[in-house]
Amino acid sequence: MKHFYTSKSLLKFSFLFLFVLSVFSLTTSCKNDDDDEEFTDHLVQFQVRGVKGGAPAGTEKVVIKTIVTQVGTVQDTKFDPVQPGVLNWASEEFFVNSSQAQLNLDANAILPNGDSELIVTILVDGDVAVTKKVVGSGSQSVSVDFSFLEL
Repeated sequence: MKHFYTSKSLLKFSFLFLFVLSVFSLTTSCKNDDDDEEFTDHLVQFQVRGVKGGAPAGTEKVVIKTIVTQVGTVQDTKFDPVQPGVLNWASEEFFVNSSQAQLNLDANAILPNGDSELIVTILVDGDVAVTKKVVGSGSQSVSVDFSFLEL
C-alpha cells in the first residue's frame, strides 16, 4: 500500500512540475516585444540652394519663392523665405522619430538662366539622405521625399 501512495505522490509531483515548467516557458517566450525599440530618433535638416549659372555679376538673380516641408502629416509652407539674391536656405536641425515615416521637401524658384539650378536636399543624421536638382530658367519646382521605412 505504501508503494501505491508513493506512485500517486510521484504522479502528482510530475504534473505539478510539468505545469510549472509550461508556465515558465510560456512567460519567457512571450516576453514584451516593446522592449526592443522599433523606432528611433534622427536628426533632420532641410536645405534649398539656388545656383545662378552663367549670369554676369549684378544681373538677374535666383529668387526662391516657396518652400514646403512636411514631417509625417505636419506641413509647413514658407513664402519668400529669403531675400532675393540669397541662394541658400536651411531649416534648423530637429529631431524626428522614425515612426513619422515620411519627410517631404518641395521648393519653387525663379531661375535667371538656362544653366541655373535649384537643388533640394534632406539630411538625416548629418548625411545626405536624398537630393534632387532641376536645371533651367524661369519658374522651376523640385520635390524630394524620404521614408524611414526604407532604412
